[in-house]
Amino acid sequence: MQRYFIELSYNGTGYHGWQIQPNALTVQQCLDTALSTYFRQIVTSLGCGRTDSGVHASQFYAHFDLQLEADQNPKDLSRSISGINSLLPYQIAVKRVFEVADTAHARFDATERAYQYHIHFHKDPFKLDRSWLFKGSLDVHVMNEAAKILFQYTDFSCFSKSNTQTFTNNCKITTAYFEEKEDGLVFTISADRFLRNMVRAIVGTLVRIGKNEITLAQFKEIIESKDRSSAGQSVPACGLYLVRVTYPFIQ
Repeated sequence: MQRYFIELSYNGTGYHGWQIQPNALTVQQCLDTALSTYFRQIVTSLGCGRTDSGVHASQFYAHFDLQLEADQNPKDLSRSISGINSLLPYQIAVKRVFEVADTAHARFDATERAYQYHIHFHKDPFKLDRSWLFKGSLDVHVMNEAAKILFQYTDFSCFSKSNTQTFTNNCKITTAYFEEKEDGLVFTISADRFLRNMVRAIVGTLVRIGKNEITLAQFKEIIESKDRSSAGQSVPACGLYLVRVTYPFIQ
């Protein structure tokens, strides 16, 4: 058996997230079916993390183990990309497949992940299901001041879904800022790890600051409370993208 990493991207609209579920269509289900069909053996992938229903990924990694046929070159699977893509829905695209060490792990070896959240302010059919339409105005300056406060903390329990199976809610956030774009905003955040629903909850709380509903001092109190009910509502999934996953052995 040889282990491989696969890099892909997907539009999460219409999928119930990455991870296989018993009664819902997921990205992992589609990928495993395509891999199993193409390589003519049962292939089970393991992703670099979970994305919720409707969330997108411009960069996502998974690993899988494969028993190659005698006539297959284990060092070069580049020809397989077009074949795998032909078996996948148009919303899912494989970028590359490459050999890694048998101990390499798509989830546990990742050292950093980065997400972006997209907001637009005017109705645009080309942004449907790809960005959140916000009706109103936001104070971007104060939102960015609040985003800097995130660097002062490591426990983000207030932004996490309850009853998760994580042992700790500590994360080290290294980047967090809003950037103004044409007819919209893009929030970029990176960290060594993320909790379930964390980014959408952070954005929802920062939006409350941008609407002048809470102050910077209250934002600190929310984080220190470690209480999810104190933070803002989660923003819609359609605007969220996983954009980068970093590994020490991938350039």
